[in-house]
Amino acid sequence: MQLRKQAPSAALLATFLALPQLTSAFYLPGVAPTSYKPNEKVPLYVNTIKPIASDSDALLHSTLSFDYYLPLFGFCEPPGGAQNVDESLGSILFGDRIKTSPFDLKMGQNETCKRLCDGPRQYSGKMAAFTNSKIQQGYSLNWLIDGLPAGQEVVDQMTNVQFYSPGFLMGGEKPEGQIAFNNHYNIYVEYHEVGGNKDQRRVVGARVHPESKKYDSEHPVEECQTEIPPVHLNDKDPNGHTDVEFTYSVFWIKSNTAWATRWDKYLHVYDPKIHWFSLVNSAVIVAFLVLMVMSVLIRALKKDFARYNRLDQIHLDDFSGNEIEDGVQEDSGWKLVHGDVFRTPAHPLLLSVLLGNGAQLFVMTGFTIAFALLGFLSPSNRGSLGTIMILLYTILGAVGGYVSSRIYKSLNGEKWKLNIVLTPLLVPGIVFATFFFLNLFLWAKQSSGAVPVGTMLVIICIWFIISVPLSFLGSWLGFRANQIEAPVRTNQIPRQIPPMTTTYLKPLPSTLLVGILPFGAIFVELYFIMNSIWFNRIYYMFGFLFLCYGLMIITCAAVTVLLVYMLLCSENYHWQWRAFLAAGMSAGYIFLNAIVLWITKLSMSSVAGTVLYLGYSLLISFLAFILTGSIGYFASWWFVRKIYSSIKID
Repeated sequence: MQLRKQAPSAALLATFLALPQLTSAFYLPGVAPTSYKPNEKVPLYVNTIKPIASDSDALLHSTLSFDYYLPLFGFCEPPGGAQNVDESLGSILFGDRIKTSPFDLKMGQNETCKRLCDGPRQYSGKMAAFTNSKIQQGYSLNWLIDGLPAGQEVVDQMTNVQFYSPGFLMGGEKPEGQIAFNNHYNIYVEYHEVGGNKDQRRVVGARVHPESKKYDSEHPVEECQTEIPPVHLNDKDPNGHTDVEFTYSVFWIKSNTAWATRWDKYLHVYDPKIHWFSLVNSAVIVAFLVLMVMSVLIRALKKDFARYNRLDQIHLDDFSGNEIEDGVQEDSGWKLVHGDVFRTPAHPLLLSVLLGNGAQLFVMTGFTIAFALLGFLSPSNRGSLGTIMILLYTILGAVGGYVSSRIYKSLNGEKWKLNIVLTPLLVPGIVFATFFFLNLFLWAKQSSGAVPVGTMLVIICIWFIISVPLSFLGSWLGFRANQIEAPVRTNQIPRQIPPMTTTYLKPLPSTLLVGILPFGAIFVELYFIMNSIWFNRIYYMFGFLFLCYGLMIITCAAVTVLLVYMLLCSENYHWQWRAFLAAGMSAGYIFLNAIVLWITKLSMSSVAGTVLYLGYSLLISFLAFILTGSIGYFASWWFVRKIYSSIKID
């Protein structure tokens, strides 16, 4: 594996140094523009072949991606063989496999009917069957011209806005049922002259119009610009073969688009009105919910504080044992469980480990969204989002270790050595084991999405050399810090919990009710994120994501606090795991949403594609479970400490 030559730290340093000059730009300084002189070669790189939703049924038929130069595809290679292009760690993990190509593009020089290979390529029956099946599944080619994805011009049917969709189809089905294989590419490259200087030209757009052409003696290659019958790969005869000649034409178009805004035509918002309406609707609902919860809690707690403090004053003044005056009753509600509310819950070690990793995920997600919101994670810097997420989670191992150890110490845990070891190994180990298991399916299918063994070893080395020691350091600091003391004493004998008569406070109903509200706050943005992951679309709406993340935190905290208050009022002091699981249930709805998408938008043609989709969806839901569960727990922990430190306990 090769990483980008420019280190992320250097890129960030350059960003801050050049910030005054970049107030109107969108990109990282590390992604510097390249100026070309006339007739200077412009590189065209090829990337993985990925499936997109077909035009006929709008369904995604596969989740597997393949290497561009997989022999079964039969595409032309450059002289001397294809060479790998340097990629970032995140780019490799997300399935990019960028390589050189035989295309010869020279700035400003138009070309027509140019051959790609030395001669026609022979497609055997096996190759034809494989290629035709991928055409039917909607696979598309992905090229990069000066870092820009070469796509097709698409018109949004709802808004009539023209934009460039990354990638273009390998072929298509004709009305008569035959499958046409695209073997000719009309490449349109838009360029901009810097300051009107013809010797400084920059690429600001790239699109491809593929065509299927059957060249023969009657229709030679030189006539590629005319109407030629399509080529059909013969997959009926296993011993037969089909000759295919690959050609391309290049057309350079002068454009007024500046280099700094060249990505605008690729960053298209689908259903913008629905997006805005849903986001505003979620914000209004969340604001109403939070205000309602706050008003209910504040009014109820004021009455509780007044009643409890009044009872305390009467108990102090009445030493003779007389009856309490009329209108004042004995303690009831959440004050009755003050001697048990901070009792150590079941499985404190597991809870502390999950909370430590949840805090680590929370900080990492916040920083990642903030960096993206400020424009540090440009789509032109491929894989930067994944790379930053991995680096941040690795460095923030100290946060996870510190939080886990402090929580475990406050819960009076005794297996401190096991806590130190499990915090950096349990959750990452589950994630890596699942990732490795899913990777086996990719290896079996010869998919380019399979992460190389070398890359996995690099991740393991990064984890054990950087993250694990940092987590140990955080745990050591956490155990050395003073124990977080509870505001009230815990009784030696546990109090008996009365039977739960209220249906909505029982474990399953309450968990389902609490979990659906945070999910509702992120549902709209989750739809766009899932589309960008599985339908090969560029996600860049980090402003919306920032708002939705904030709404999710507020909702998660508010509803969990309300649940805990109602539990304590019913004299149930087992709130720790209930708060964590109830808030984490929003991840269950995330997985359920993935199942609905699988049923309605996906039509998998292989078991491997289904396993990959469900496996990665389950992995995302697992991490969301730890994140939201931790948010709910810490909000409830703060609330419980606040209310019990505000009353007088005899």
